[in-house]
Amino acid sequence: MSGHLAVIAGPTAVGKGTVVRYLLSEHPELKLSISATTREPRPGEQDGVDYYFWSKDRFEKAIVDGALLEYAKVHGNNYYGTPKQPVVEALSRGETIILEIDLQGARLVKESLPEAVTIFIQPPSWEELVRRLTSRATESEDEQQNRLETAKVELAAATEFDHVVVNDEVAKCAARILELLT
Repeated sequence: MSGHLAVIAGPTAVGKGTVVRYLLSEHPELKLSISATTREPRPGEQDGVDYYFWSKDRFEKAIVDGALLEYAKVHGNNYYGTPKQPVVEALSRGETIILEIDLQGARLVKESLPEAVTIFIQPPSWEELVRRLTSRATESEDEQQNRLETAKVELAAATEFDHVVVNDEVAKCAARILELLT
């Protein structure tokens, strides 16, 4: 597998993280780019493993310094972004890097790195997406509603991606993504 950049995006609660974790466990040659965020860690998340949990000041300094490949303010209140240096270094070593990011970030990466393969993960249905979001119970009801409104916009943008893969079953979705990367 020659090194390249794969951008994986999709709406909230579609299972991006679950699919990517499955892919990485089955294919250790793939590498995940760790994003930075200003949101608080969820239970069990570790700094430098799941995300880099940065203060707002640190994140804004990285923006000013041009140290991010992409960034966005997501769901109205938290920054998310991809530190540039680790991605550039990994690509120069010929590694295949996966970015698990939001729609805005995917657009920015495709703009700056048109050779990136963009993959949109879609839920099997709107009802299933709502069920997945509400059953994980990691956000308040207001935040869930905010995320669902954002999801409508994100789903409408699926056609901007090189590929669309439905996450109806994690292993099947991961296998399809692997096919697209090889």
